[in-house]
Amino acid sequence: MKQRLKQYAIIAAAGALLWFVMDNHFVFSGQRVRLLKKTTLDLHDTFVSLNNKKPKSVMQNERLREAGIGDLMVEMGILTEDEKSEIENKLNYAD
Repeated sequence: MKQRLKQYAIIAAAGALLWFVMDNHFVFSGQRVRLLKKTTLDLHDTFVSLNNKKPKSVMQNERLREAGIGDLMVEMGILTEDEKSEIENKLNYAD
């Protein structure tokens, strides 16, 4: 009985971990890792590195833009609010 309960606990923990990974973007910048809530449960763009990337190229990813990567980059000091708005306007105009 104890063995069966242990198996169920391990399966539940693995399921919770998978749910957590599918529900968040892990954004790496230098040595820091930030979590960004996804708009849908999937594994697309789960791990994102901002190292050596221009903000415009990061914001061209629609999934990240919908999740709020621009606001996160403003919070991290990578962009100003004006720069974020300018990039978003250019990307929205191109659509």
